[in-house]
Amino acid sequence: MKNIEKIRNIGISAHIDSGKTTLSERILFYAGRIHRMQEVRGGDGGATMDFMDLERERGITIASAATQVDWEDNTINIIDTPGHVDFTVEVERSLRVLDGAIMILCSVGGVQSQSVTVDRQMKRYQVPRIAFINKMDRQGADPQRVTEDLGEKLGLNVVPIQLNMGTGEEFVGLIDLVTMKALTYEGGSGEDVVAADIPAEYTEAADEARAYMLDALSMFNDEMMELMLEDQPVPAEMIADTIRATTLNRDIVPLMMGTAFKNKGVQTLLDAICRYLPSPLDCTNVARDQDNDEAEITLSCDPEAPMTAMVFKIVDETFGQLSYARIYQGTLRKGQQYINTRTQKKTRVGRIVRMHADDRKDVAEAGPGDIVALVGVDCASGDTFCDGSVSYSLESIFVADAVISLSVVPESSQDQDRMAKALQRFLKEDPTFRASSDPETGDTIIAGMGELHLEVYIERMKREYKANVTVGAPNVSYREAPTNEAAYDYRHKKQTGGSGQFAHVVGRLVPLETDADTTYEFEDNISGGRIPREYIPAVDKGFKAAMKKGPVAGYEIVGCKMCLDDGSFHAVDSSEMAFRTAGLDAFREAFRKTKPCLLEPIMLVEIETPLDYQGSIVGDINSRRGIILGTESRENYAIIRTEVPLANMFGYATVIRSLSKGMATFTMEMARYARVPKSIAEEIIEKRKEQEAAKSKK
Repeated sequence: MKNIEKIRNIGISAHIDSGKTTLSERILFYAGRIHRMQEVRGGDGGATMDFMDLERERGITIASAATQVDWEDNTINIIDTPGHVDFTVEVERSLRVLDGAIMILCSVGGVQSQSVTVDRQMKRYQVPRIAFINKMDRQGADPQRVTEDLGEKLGLNVVPIQLNMGTGEEFVGLIDLVTMKALTYEGGSGEDVVAADIPAEYTEAADEARAYMLDALSMFNDEMMELMLEDQPVPAEMIADTIRATTLNRDIVPLMMGTAFKNKGVQTLLDAICRYLPSPLDCTNVARDQDNDEAEITLSCDPEAPMTAMVFKIVDETFGQLSYARIYQGTLRKGQQYINTRTQKKTRVGRIVRMHADDRKDVAEAGPGDIVALVGVDCASGDTFCDGSVSYSLESIFVADAVISLSVVPESSQDQDRMAKALQRFLKEDPTFRASSDPETGDTIIAGMGELHLEVYIERMKREYKANVTVGAPNVSYREAPTNEAAYDYRHKKQTGGSGQFAHVVGRLVPLETDADTTYEFEDNISGGRIPREYIPAVDKGFKAAMKKGPVAGYEIVGCKMCLDDGSFHAVDSSEMAFRTAGLDAFREAFRKTKPCLLEPIMLVEIETPLDYQGSIVGDINSRRGIILGTESRENYAIIRTEVPLANMFGYATVIRSLSKGMATFTMEMARYARVPKSIAEEIIEKRKEQEAAKSKK
């Protein structure tokens, strides 16, 4: 069993093309895990961590990949995550089980749209992080501006612990502000780290940068502040201990830099991961005790404690399911039986493997802090396994709603079977992917986080399952919402001989704020037994069932708070079914009185373009009902931040290429739902009615 204090579980997260996978490749090389570095877009087979054919072809990361390396006497479990917002669930579930993270930023791009999303995810799971400015060898690299961006745009207390020696082609190395040594990376692949005295031309800048670092750290260490007030030297060990303590508390974010592609700064980052990021012992993980009214239990990193592990990712393979799990306490052993606390079923763990991208190595057991994969265990993403002596459940993973849907039609009955198998696997693997059947046409509808998300799954369907499918036009996931409060007083009464049905519900439908955390709330105001307690959940179920399809255009309803204030029942004729039906019909009756409106998904779009094309791109955005949030000029290109309705963004990649002669790039992520203008809403409703009429004729 490894020394738990020496384990680090870290994720590498960033905006697209910031160099996450290149950095992972360098880490594997310097730690001796691989003997030849490969490039993401290289002609030699692609990066180790991008092992899917699609990833290698497109030069992007689609699925998070796990590996383990040893650095000096520490064991580091690393998860390389995708940058595209379409695959954001991969980042979400990785951060859920990790103890620390490396947040990579491009030295030229700085804080970009996906950096904001990643920051929000790290804050949600309270993950301490180190910020790493990559691509310091790029022309236009500006670490000072990136540092300011981190403070202004993300509200982070960033403390640089290194100073760069040059930028762009003149980037030669780093100055470690803790030890005050100049570090250069020699040898054919930068494997020799040489520490020397700081060159004379950087002495003044290094002294200033160190004074700034000490000033920021002394706010959290009284002893350091006293030494500084007395003009006494501050020991390097005290500085390092303070950086570690403040990083673990998330008071500061230490800032480092380098260039993974040119092999500079990676080993120093590995040292910092071991020195400043938490071990499993430094983290507080809480579970709910299902045997004790969901009481909060703090898990310990004791190998002898009752085993508790969480499955955070599953991959369906030819030989069965591969379930990635993080062990929080106790020891997971091969051949033992464990209980899935969600299903309460016993499962025997026949094989435990340690993953290195798509390679695996069998292990007999895994202890606290370990990340391993279980072979052939049937479970879902987010399930907790215990050894039977306790029944704990860990908080599951946040899953965003799908915003775009497509219809897929198989070309033959053989393709139908293959497609069904593919969908079954994708649904199990990815909580943000949805599949359903249109009850009227029988078409299969798939939904996801964006065009790229669905495009990848359709491509995988064709390649991995040989399923030939025809893809329909993309549809926007509109929503319906109330605008006014409305009261309901609904009596459900049915008498057909024998016992009948009777339920009476009275209350109000109250619109929720558009930026509320939830799309539905239920408030039970029943007192004095006006409705028996056992029937109230049935009314709630009826309300929820009615929200699946709205009366305006048949879209899902959101933003409703249902208050149940009064009602009555019949001793013989009332039942759960009667109250569920009453809830459903009462909701429909009330919703029509609220002057319902249509809501559409609004996307946050960030465009990077040469200045020559800025005018035409802004003009095009305005024609798409876009609102420009801000523009920023950097050297010879501009960054445009804008909000645009998703309905007007289909095929935008082709448009922006033609507007900028292929030189502009853009990223897009879901921002919020907003009300559709009345004239456009009428068009959508009319079109929807025509579709419904066409379906009914079929």
